[in-house]
Amino acid sequence: MRRNLGFLLKSQRDFYKFVFQSIFRTSNLSLSNLKVTEHLKNNAGKTLFSIEILPPMKGESIQNIFSAIDALMEFKPLFIDVTYHREEFVYKEIQQGLLKKELTRKRPGTVAICAALMNRYKVDAVPHIICGGFSKEETENALIDLNFLGIDNVLVLRGDPVKSEGVFAPHPDGHKHATDLLGQVTAMNQGKYLDTNLQNPVRTDFCIGVAAYPEKHFESPNLPTDMKYLKMKIDMGADYIVTQMFFDNQAFFDFVKKCRESGINVPIIPGLKPMTTKAQLSALPRVFHIDMPQDLVKAVEQCKDNDAVKQVGIEWCIQQSKELMQFGVPTLHYYTMSKSTAIKEIASAVF
Repeated sequence: MRRNLGFLLKSQRDFYKFVFQSIFRTSNLSLSNLKVTEHLKNNAGKTLFSIEILPPMKGESIQNIFSAIDALMEFKPLFIDVTYHREEFVYKEIQQGLLKKELTRKRPGTVAICAALMNRYKVDAVPHIICGGFSKEETENALIDLNFLGIDNVLVLRGDPVKSEGVFAPHPDGHKHATDLLGQVTAMNQGKYLDTNLQNPVRTDFCIGVAAYPEKHFESPNLPTDMKYLKMKIDMGADYIVTQMFFDNQAFFDFVKKCRESGINVPIIPGLKPMTTKAQLSALPRVFHIDMPQDLVKAVEQCKDNDAVKQVGIEWCIQQSKELMQFGVPTLHYYTMSKSTAIKEIASAVF
């Protein structure tokens, strides 16, 4: 017997919404529930402040995140991104020196954290949805949960490979590329679910962000190829772009120009992260495949300790931010790593 999912989704969403709004009323807050693009439209001509946080490690308290965000709320972020980290392999000794390979998720809880942020801060949350480690059905169920909670913003990513493997491998019944995952989200926005026999399925209404790389994705053979796939994502229905971190603003300016010349006209949000340790001179280019400007490299190399490096990183990010604001970016998006000290100093100088 075919199920009337349209009625089911509507009734369950109404229940979640009722509970969620009751929480907000008792806490003297109101649910924002706006799309990222609506925030940008409502604040056209103004550069907004937004941040990205990491879920706590399994066994840690969410209070650590709250403490970091509390220190940044004076800058009025209208939305906060919450990352999702895929599973990792761990090896456990069982007997006679033998090891057993097991999968674990070290940072679970993205959906719950998003709901907690919306409850506590009256701010829209943007969960990251990734390909790696999830089947299409698991992805659909996660999107249904978000829809029930009134979380209508998502950032769609392929995600990184499992750390111990180095090469990305999708779930056997999952998505291999971000474009495939994007297609599933846009299909649900059209009322198309995996079960084609559903009667009157409800259309979701997700505002969809995608990632981009001003210095190109490391797996792409060249920037024009990278641009071709980015344009494909926009044509498929992506609403805005958030970039990987960069330290050379000219790379971002050139990237925006190429996007506009390619017919990509959605908002492009720059992602920023201040350097905090000397080890990041090699770690950041190795992990994120980015170039460091020579002036920044020289300044960091001359630092006697990481306290000095942190100050150099803050000053560099302040100048980046001011220049990007003058360029007219819609938002300055800071990768906080769930730490607030450096970001607060930067925001205090910029906003």
